[in-house]
Amino acid sequence: MRLSRRTLAAVPEEARPALGPDGLRTGLVHLGLGAFHRAHQAVYTEDAGDPAFGVCGVTMRSMAAAEALAPQDHLYSVLERDGAHASIRVVGVLTAVVGPEAGIARIADPDVRVITMTVTEPGYRHDPATGRLRADDPEVAADLAGRPPVTAVGRLVAGLRARRAADAGPVTVMSCDNLVGGGRLLAGLVAEHCRLGREEDLLAWIEPNVAFPSSMVDRIVPAATAADRAAASRLLGVEDRAALGTEPFRQWVIEDRFAAGRPPWERAGAIVTPDVAPYETMKLRMLNGVHSLLAYLGALAGLGTVDQAMARPDLVEVARRYLEHDAAPTLTPPPGVDLAEYGARLLTRLANPALRHPITQIAADGTHKLPQRLLPVIRDRLAHGAEARWATLGVAAWMRCVAAGRADDGAPLTVADPSAERLRMPEAGPEEVVDRLMGREPAESRALLVDWLSRLTADGALATARAAARER
Repeated sequence: MRLSRRTLAAVPEEARPALGPDGLRTGLVHLGLGAFHRAHQAVYTEDAGDPAFGVCGVTMRSMAAAEALAPQDHLYSVLERDGAHASIRVVGVLTAVVGPEAGIARIADPDVRVITMTVTEPGYRHDPATGRLRADDPEVAADLAGRPPVTAVGRLVAGLRARRAADAGPVTVMSCDNLVGGGRLLAGLVAEHCRLGREEDLLAWIEPNVAFPSSMVDRIVPAATAADRAAASRLLGVEDRAALGTEPFRQWVIEDRFAAGRPPWERAGAIVTPDVAPYETMKLRMLNGVHSLLAYLGALAGLGTVDQAMARPDLVEVARRYLEHDAAPTLTPPPGVDLAEYGARLLTRLANPALRHPITQIAADGTHKLPQRLLPVIRDRLAHGAEARWATLGVAAWMRCVAAGRADDGAPLTVADPSAERLRMPEAGPEEVVDRLMGREPAESRALLVDWLSRLTADGALATARAAARER
């Protein structure tokens, strides 16, 4: 039997949806129906318990999620694992899963009061250094020229245009991606899209009617595997082809700035606060920063998953030093947070062998991720007269990955990046690679980058980490 409303009675009672599908109304539209949203914001929204905020999921690229969920009446399970412990639940908060064109129409529904987004950092098609829309991006340019939009911002603007035409009232749009000041960034990109598209009248409606709060999201959700689906089916007693695997930990911090109501997410444990920035910066520089450091070193070493990297004591020591000596000194912790405890818990989470989080997934899109994660740590430490040795090692490892295109054993290494062709320079030496990839980074970083990249080139990632871990 396959999971569906008809077969829910066969699922263990404790695993059935907290918010039953009967009586749900669509009050929230989510753009980018990937694994992360379904294991994070959708779970929080169901646990908030308000039937007025069922979720319509909008696929932005592939229809694979819709095809898996439709025969299951949009039900799916979330499998939480931590070592030997496992628990499972069926989530029933999705009211529909639609493609982009139908999603634009759903934004115009007056019952919809919140729009959330997880489209990944490159999906915003902006310059991370300036926060501006890449108007020269061919897809952005085509959207602005009037074709049916394909970019996330273009589709959002089309939805807001339809909402204004329908006189559907105010709405909130919330980015749930790993971005600094995601709300301000998204508001700026929408405004810029309207100006470039000569839609000043639409922008004049957006400014008083649409709120753009920021949020910080945290949960490790690897891409689902056949093993996840098989384990979920065993625990449920029915087949679930849309099952997801994740960790027990979850966190959501939300800026309290909404235009037309919201689910009571605090009932589900979310933190609703006037200022998300301290949480956002902490997570980006600590969790996401150490993730990237381990991913690039692990990729060079030929490792496949983060837990494999965490099984290497020298890599763990490098990660610990990054958190303690580089990232933590740049942070003002949120109220009640001890950064040492937070860092120790991060390392425990990353070592979870049940997640098997692919290194290639974390290493992708470094040109968008590093300006949010490692580069601010380097700049901050330099501004205070200190050297960010371990953050710089992470940047050097990224440079080695994208420039050489090979792991330390010579095996081909593909790190997905929107600028991949420009970054490849397999014959260049360390100094040339650093000079061509440094961009706007301070000149004070150059010597350390060249040193790390030379060591990585000559000795490999594991030997470099081993020698670095012995340094005091």
